[in-house]
Amino acid sequence: MHKKLSATVLILVFFVQAQSQEWKGKWISTMENQSATNTWLMYRKSVQLPAKPGKALARIAVDSKYWLWINGQMVVFEGGLKRGPDPENTYYDEVDLAPYLTAGKNTIAVLLWYFGKDGFSHKSSGRAGLLFDCAGEGVNIASDRTWKATLAKAYQTAGEPYPNFRIPESSLLFDARKDPGAWQSPQYDDKWMPSALELGKAGDYPWNELFARPIPQWKDHGLKNYLSNISFPFVSTGDTIICDLSYNTQLTPWLRVEAEAGQKIVIATDNYLFYGPETNVRAEYITKQGVQEYESYGWMNGHKVYYFIPKGMKVLGLQYRETGYNTSFAGSFSSSDPFLEKLWEKARRTLYVNMRDTYMDCPDRERAAWTGDAVNEAGQAFYALDPSSHALGKKWLYELIHWQRKDGAIYAPVPAGNWAGELPCQSVTSIGYYGLWNYYLHTGNKQLLSDLYDGAKKYLDIWEKDGKGTVKLRRGEWTWGDWGDQIDTILVYNLLYSLGVKGMQLAAEELGKAADALAFKKFNEQFKQSFNQQFWTGAEYRSPAYKGLTDDRAQALAVVAGVAGKDKFPALLTVFRKEEHASPYMEKYVFEAMFQMGYIDEALARHKKRYGYMVNHPGFTTLFEGWGIGTEGFGGGTVNHAWTGGGLTVLSQYLCGVYPLEPGYKTFQILPHPGSVRSASTTVPSVAGNIKTSFSQGSGAFTLEAMVPAGTEAVIGIPKSKRRTIRLNNSVIWSNGKFKAANGVQWVDANDPHFIRFRVPAGNWIFKN
Repeated sequence: MHKKLSATVLILVFFVQAQSQEWKGKWISTMENQSATNTWLMYRKSVQLPAKPGKALARIAVDSKYWLWINGQMVVFEGGLKRGPDPENTYYDEVDLAPYLTAGKNTIAVLLWYFGKDGFSHKSSGRAGLLFDCAGEGVNIASDRTWKATLAKAYQTAGEPYPNFRIPESSLLFDARKDPGAWQSPQYDDKWMPSALELGKAGDYPWNELFARPIPQWKDHGLKNYLSNISFPFVSTGDTIICDLSYNTQLTPWLRVEAEAGQKIVIATDNYLFYGPETNVRAEYITKQGVQEYESYGWMNGHKVYYFIPKGMKVLGLQYRETGYNTSFAGSFSSSDPFLEKLWEKARRTLYVNMRDTYMDCPDRERAAWTGDAVNEAGQAFYALDPSSHALGKKWLYELIHWQRKDGAIYAPVPAGNWAGELPCQSVTSIGYYGLWNYYLHTGNKQLLSDLYDGAKKYLDIWEKDGKGTVKLRRGEWTWGDWGDQIDTILVYNLLYSLGVKGMQLAAEELGKAADALAFKKFNEQFKQSFNQQFWTGAEYRSPAYKGLTDDRAQALAVVAGVAGKDKFPALLTVFRKEEHASPYMEKYVFEAMFQMGYIDEALARHKKRYGYMVNHPGFTTLFEGWGIGTEGFGGGTVNHAWTGGGLTVLSQYLCGVYPLEPGYKTFQILPHPGSVRSASTTVPSVAGNIKTSFSQGSGAFTLEAMVPAGTEAVIGIPKSKRRTIRLNNSVIWSNGKFKAANGVQWVDANDPHFIRFRVPAGNWIFKN
């Protein structure tokens, strides 16, 4: 490329560009392939190696997914990522094959799934193909016309109802009568398979430039038994076989049966049958003669799996494979209040089932990275999951800017092939205080902040000012403010823009962009004054043209944006006690605002009232899209929407008080807001190490314990509430406003009206009054 590169192109360095390394492999397919929707292809290659290699790094690119076997052993289960890093290009995987290769003959087998349609999480290249390149010690394996390739004709498309237009995956039908057998095995005779057809080299259209996969391969739990107490073998009576799962799971179903040829088995989850709400994916299987087993590779999710097996068929086994994003549940929360524990755990379970190629709004209806949803999800991940989860947030933010339109608009979901509409309220949230800045604060990834700053600023700059110190309503293609009603859109959009400016001011200061930082600061100072003058009525915030009930969302955003002063808190509390219009997506900001205002018990009471049905529902391990299910919810009413889990963040960040003060947790705070909660504890798996803290209170006593990781410092606050004496590890360090230094501990912020604060180095600390 000889033309001047744009900033957006330059930041693609995040995705290690494949053209910086020579590819010897060619894109290959077969002459039969017409790249129809839901095409499956089989590839084989046998090679001789002089010795077992110490390392053999394979780079594998496909549109859309693949499964890899080496010498008959599965090495990658569902490799590849949905396209793409930007609107034109494609991801590739890197896999070390050395542990699976041997001296002598080796057989490589690849099963490729080409979606062949666009969706809200995938942009089709328009052509199925495989690119394989493996180099190492004595290893040089590259895809070319010497490979074998053919259509996998047993894989077909299940009939109507088809998955809705948002989902690029098809419902799979596998006709075992057309199964070629164990074609992945080294002993398989592949003479019947034709030679592959070369389509082009790395970098060629339509796959274009290649960028390394930025997230890990899925965690594969292997085949597992269902919870249901079923004894095998048994003969089907024709009744539906219902298999229970431990929790809402991303899974691929498996079966083993003995059957006559030509009988159909249908497999679906409860999310397909009952809680879609629009059609998602199921699986169908046509039997061959005799004993057979099958695993449907198109993942689905739910709490139950339903097998519809014809009467008289002998069922030898039913299992499932759980796969998902490769992270661990390293964070934790416990409390004397069991409701809060259950809320936190259900929020984490909902978060995890919405993580795969991207953050998803839901794993059934759309599988789409709506960017406002991702803001809430990434915020939860910092408290609930180990740091490997951060890569998904990083991917989300880079893709958001890489897909930025030429007119400067940022839109989502991306990747996407059949959506390009801007939701201004979600886009501005993503590049602001709760999005880009929050990611940087928790990870310390300054390169990301630098790479994405210009694109984020470009987006802020296309919002029009109204000449009054606020901004005009930016409608975009979808003027969405939240699900539900009573939305004062003018207020919501203005306040989210102010939060966007706040985040960008902090980013500009961090990056040394003094002029930008000053401009952002001046805007928000004027904004605060103007917003209050225009919209504060004396009892609430309200835009003049809005005639509905008072919007609780807008009041909350005014608090968290720093626009509402303390003098307005009593009036706003009255609003929060009366008005309940926010969806679970926006309720996070109400919960947070009430904590910031100091109304802890009122915040908890409201949250319990609004969340009680879904948190206490015994039939679901996940949280809903709305306050009910289906027509009782919003937007379709799914039962697994991670935007609903903002309470997880608030409980760890505010109730237990853990939050970074410096990027990457070099310094962090533990400022608990206990209200009347007797006790709570949390583990925060930060990039600096695990932070553990707990508090307990009763009969005037208060105890706080903290484990501060090596290389960090913490500011620990004891709620004042008439404290006269504070002990640290059994020694008095503070009494009636006088401090006695000990163990490198400092008394800080003596004028804080709410906390007695101490700065402590790494170590284990116990504070008591």
